[in-house]
Amino acid sequence: MTKFLTLLSREVKSTFYSPIAYIVMCFFLALTGLCFYSGVAFLSRGATELTVVEAFFDSVPFWIGFILIFPPITMRLFAEEFKMGTIETLMTAPVSDGQVVLAKFGGALIFYCILWLPTLLYFVIFQQVARTDAALAAGAYWGSYLELLLVGMFFLSVGCFSSVLTQNQIVAAVISLSLIVMFFLGGLVAFFSPNISPVLRMVSSYFSPLEHMGEFSKGLIDTRRFVFYGSGTALMLLLTHLVFQYRRWKA
Repeated sequence: MTKFLTLLSREVKSTFYSPIAYIVMCFFLALTGLCFYSGVAFLSRGATELTVVEAFFDSVPFWIGFILIFPPITMRLFAEEFKMGTIETLMTAPVSDGQVVLAKFGGALIFYCILWLPTLLYFVIFQQVARTDAALAAGAYWGSYLELLLVGMFFLSVGCFSSVLTQNQIVAAVISLSLIVMFFLGGLVAFFSPNISPVLRMVSSYFSPLEHMGEFSKGLIDTRRFVFYGSGTALMLLLTHLVFQYRRWKA
């Protein structure tokens, strides 16, 4: 456990030593702030059944920005190590391949969670200024951030897998973005094709982060989403582990 925590600490520190981390943070906070303001401005135009939480997390600009943050977070995890040759130095330490993969994923996940912490202030400030809650129940807050954690874990694991495939960070970012966009669009089939069969509609909704967020932002927690994103994350990390072993021993 001590070895893993040492690796995890190394990954977190290397993340914050990189200027990319601060560029991502500035971009992310600027975009989410704009999305929150736009959501509040939209609701102020007239009566609606939407809450501020739903208007914020269900907007198109929000999801576009959300998708774009994962490639820069994960593109350097393995690709930079292979390119710089530091992977050999790392593997001379008494650590296993699995610990390395989990530490890199954990470091990215910690940074991802830190990104979301300032957004909690949006709702605090709104409540102080508007003298009303941004949601109908506390479960809507918990549900929304829980869905972001589940989807984020899966997309970060996709980024880890993309990074271990190459030693070029740009290529890793392109692969990661392509896979995430393909998955995201797969969940919008029902939206773009309203006349599809009920079976395809059901399958599409099962894969749709937008529909999942629609449920969670209302405080409706569906345990099937835990199984889906949890198993998807585990699968991608397993593939990352296998590719990492292959590339390391091949070298």
